[in-house]
Amino acid sequence: MLVARYQRRPVIYYTNGYEHYYWDDASHSDRQVQGFHKKDELELVMQRRSSMKSLASIEIDKEIVERSYQHQAIRSVTEVFEQYNQRRCLIVMATGSGKTRTVIALVDLLIKAGWVKRALFLADRVSLVKQASREFGKHLSSVGVINLLDSTDAQGRLYVSTYQTMLNKINNPDSAIKQFGIGYFDLVIVDEAHRSIYSKYGALFSYFDSYLVGLTAPPKDEVDKNTYSMFQQQQRVPTYAYSLDEAITDGYLVKPKAISVPVHFPRDGITYDELSEEEKQEWDEKDWGEDGPPDEVDPAAMNNWLFNENTVDQILEHMMTKGEKVASGDRLGKTIIPNRLTN
Repeated sequence: MLVARYQRRPVIYYTNGYEHYYWDDASHSDRQVQGFHKKDELELVMQRRSSMKSLASIEIDKEIVERSYQHQAIRSVTEVFEQYNQRRCLIVMATGSGKTRTVIALVDLLIKAGWVKRALFLADRVSLVKQASREFGKHLSSVGVINLLDSTDAQGRLYVSTYQTMLNKINNPDSAIKQFGIGYFDLVIVDEAHRSIYSKYGALFSYFDSYLVGLTAPPKDEVDKNTYSMFQQQQRVPTYAYSLDEAITDGYLVKPKAISVPVHFPRDGITYDELSEEEKQEWDEKDWGEDGPPDEVDPAAMNNWLFNENTVDQILEHMMTKGEKVASGDRLGKTIIPNRLTN
């Protein structure tokens, strides 16, 4: 009756008062949502029934990504979205293989096909958000890129934010009308998806009724099972994976070379009898409590409870002076510093 009267099939909501479900039975199965879409968002749903293009028919912009594995990653995601009607994907790609460029090209393709109007890129650190903002602005100059760390009211099509900033915005009790409703974004990209963020920010990833793409770098066998669960993947079976070994074999990355840094205490521990007279005096003057000073501290204890700022400085100095140089020796090459070094 409604179809005959209004010449279009409505979407369906149903609820038991606690859980809400949305169903566009013309194209998708039902799914749980965190509320109701706004009028303009529902209007867009109606328009897309006739305006959306096949993802397989849209070419990937080779000026953004030119490597075959990046194209394979994008096609793997679009195939899951279009052919299998799934809304969550997980991409596992080695550090340095171009994850950000890959999702930029993915966003570009989804916008051109009419599947995405607005997208959100989330990361857990300010530095990653700023980097993503620059990269999206460089390769998608025609799309308004909004960094929510700097601007709160600007309008655009691609938003970048930390988890905490976005969570504060959707949980703001002072706002009668949420700035971002459940249907505001058509696509949410989660960077560094392997981190233990789900206990604190898990609700954020289910709030938006959107496609969800996770990015992570650890080998697929080392990705936490919670990550696979969040993105509705079988354990150790991501949507697409490109390992460090594959990148090295293909010639895109080089095999890492370990360099021994000459730091004495973390490696050998501390033995009182081996200290200089000046160090022994400093040792004796410390407040060791009723048990007095130990005769030695083994390397395991050093690494577990002693934070030695001077050791960190030595390692960083060694890296800056003897690390791999580029630009005719004027600049330090890309370098990975494990978190443990600065913890």
